[in-house]
Amino acid sequence: MSAHLYGAPNGAVCTLPERFERKYYLAPMETGLALGLLRHVCLPAREYPSEQVNSLYFDTVDLDQHERSSSGDYLKDKVRIRWYGEDGHLAGMQNVFLELKRRRGFAGTKQRVRFQVPAENLGPSALARGILPVPVLMERLAKLGYFPSGLLLPVARISYWRYRFEDILTEQRVALDCRIRSTMVMPEPGNGEHGLELPGAVLEIKGRSMELPPALRGARLLHTDWTRFSKYSACIDAHGERPGSVGRLSPSGMVVQP
Repeated sequence: MSAHLYGAPNGAVCTLPERFERKYYLAPMETGLALGLLRHVCLPAREYPSEQVNSLYFDTVDLDQHERSSSGDYLKDKVRIRWYGEDGHLAGMQNVFLELKRRRGFAGTKQRVRFQVPAENLGPSALARGILPVPVLMERLAKLGYFPSGLLLPVARISYWRYRFEDILTEQRVALDCRIRSTMVMPEPGNGEHGLELPGAVLEIKGRSMELPPALRGARLLHTDWTRFSKYSACIDAHGERPGSVGRLSPSGMVVQP
């Protein structure tokens, strides 16, 4: 089944098996080196080797999912609607995917459900309505066995350019996410900024084992290490900080110059 499920019927559910996910935050000066390294030691993904990925994240009014992610809780869940393609190039009916991502410690699973919606539902002015009707969203999540602590609201839109690779020996999936931009949909927290861009990139390695594939141990050359970096939480934190403050756009515990 393809990564996008384009051929699946409306409402089709795809459940990915449990996998381990490791993330490496890369400073801006390391991003080009990482892309070159991946092109040298990995194969480009057979489907969708590069494209823009867009997500609308949902959370409770008190940002329960963000708080759990920031505090490093053992149990973490994320709800988002994802679609693919560059802004300004979407027309007609578009495929979107309601995703429930659940993590227990270092292992996680993901379920996704395909819907088709008019392209205008994905426009900036329409995202506050959540893309899907609230009853449809909550009903589908209930069928997936997920019952949030409160009503879920659209909070933030996050977009980035993703390069996908496969490790030659282990077939583990590798992704390099660049140009990570976010816009708050929920009025608070935030300063009303659109397309706020985090510097650097995120390298993600996903597979059935915590052990890094031999070819990818070269990531150590990038002077970085595994992290719990969350795009969603990092963007929420950045929007909540005063513009111009030191380290505003950097991951927690780091100060990165764009």
